[in-house]
Amino acid sequence: MPPFDRSEYLDRIAATKRRMEAAGIDLLLVSDPCNMNYLTGYDATSYYVHQMVALALDAEEPLWMGRAMDVACARFTTFLKPENMLGYPESYIGVPERHPMAYMAGLLAERGWNRGRVGVEMDAHFFTARCQQELMQGLPNAQFSDATLLVNWVRIVKSPQEIAYLREAGQIVANAMNAAVAMIEPGVRQCDAAAAFYQAAVSGTPAFGGDMPEGPWMPSGARTAAPHLTWTDEPYRAGEATNLELNASRHRYTAALARTVVLGEPPVEMARMIPVVVEGMNAALERARAGVTCEEVEAAWRTIAAAHGVEKASRIGYSIGIGYPGPSWNERTASFQPGNTTILEPNMTFHMILGIWMADWGFEISETLRVTNEGAPEVFSHVPREVFVKI
Repeated sequence: MPPFDRSEYLDRIAATKRRMEAAGIDLLLVSDPCNMNYLTGYDATSYYVHQMVALALDAEEPLWMGRAMDVACARFTTFLKPENMLGYPESYIGVPERHPMAYMAGLLAERGWNRGRVGVEMDAHFFTARCQQELMQGLPNAQFSDATLLVNWVRIVKSPQEIAYLREAGQIVANAMNAAVAMIEPGVRQCDAAAAFYQAAVSGTPAFGGDMPEGPWMPSGARTAAPHLTWTDEPYRAGEATNLELNASRHRYTAALARTVVLGEPPVEMARMIPVVVEGMNAALERARAGVTCEEVEAAWRTIAAAHGVEKASRIGYSIGIGYPGPSWNERTASFQPGNTTILEPNMTFHMILGIWMADWGFEISETLRVTNEGAPEVFSHVPREVFVKI
């Protein structure tokens, strides 16, 4: 049973077709697992093998194509009719001389979708150079174009039901953050704190559970200088910091949340920067309103930071929504960074993250937010916006 009504999927498809028509695309081939989920409801971690959703302008429903054994996954999770779920034989798995995309090209040709302009997500996760080669050989009369972010831009404004799931994800990740923070004490193994996070992220709340989360990133000590490290089986040590960049998902809609725990007094330079970063985040959040550009949101942070001699080269946020472990929860569209002129609209959602990474230490604070119709944004998690100091 998909988590949305059929009518919502058809609305998404209609919006995608409008972008296809504007781009002169007759057939869109989607390989990004998040976009496949968005258009059909397909929700399985089968993206380690080749699979694809095909959306033609003249078809009401998309066509799901994947490994034959995963047709059952499509049957349980999508809104599609049975005739629109097609699998390729097991003889195409693990055999270098045969490729699943060649089989899928044949399925497209059978439906008459082998001519005209074909849009392909050329920069999508799991869509390889071999995939493109096989499609071009199998559909020689088609004209191919890059449609990598076409569906991503449709996804950027969320529906009321999508927002509801993100709110629930925000509650779950707040609980998971509290569980992880509580576990971090001298002598406790890092892996045991990670296990506490997973337990809280998956069990969710008494009213609703969580999905399989991405990450988490939980470096400690000198490793906090790096943004994307997980945990080890080493114990936490007095005097060291631990960064927690966590997430939780509800029907794959993902809220992220970052905080830092310090076991003892923070280093002098970190202690100086913490209030600056919190002030800068508050200013950026206050600026994140409908009608404002992404670069104006980042500038609100940069103004505060520059006044205190703090520099941060990386962006401070990006659009967030559907997420899967392995690909990303990042929608790869709008970012809070200089030069990004995307105008914020109500029900866009972002992960705003202020990560400060120095030579041998770092700390992080983040929020997942929704742009509202008027006024300041809605923040989905309610955890004190501070670095947690345990003396």
